[in-house]
Amino acid sequence: MEFLQKLEQVIKDRKENPSDSSYTSKLFKKGINKVAQKVGEEAVELVIEAKDDNEELFLNEAADLMYHYIVLLTAKGYSLQDVINVLEARHK
Repeated sequence: MEFLQKLEQVIKDRKENPSDSSYTSKLFKKGINKVAQKVGEEAVELVIEAKDDNEELFLNEAADLMYHYIVLLTAKGYSLQDVINVLEARHK
C-alpha cells in the first residue's frame, strides 16, 4: 500500500503541476473521456491475459489497469482512500 500511496501522490502532482514530458500529464490534458477510455482498454487487455497462462503479461496488464484506475480517480477528484472507505463500509 505504501507504494500505491506514493504513486497516487505522483499522479496528483502531475495533474497539479503538468509536465510536457509526462505521460500522466498528457492523459489529464486529453480530458476525462480519454482517461476513462484508457481504463476500459486496460481492463479488456487484463481480461484477455487472464485467459492465458503468461504470468508476466497478466501482471503487466494488471499494473497498467491499476495505474490508469488511479489516474481516473484523481481526474474525478477522488483517492484510493475514498474507495477503501466504501469497501470497509460494505464489509461491516
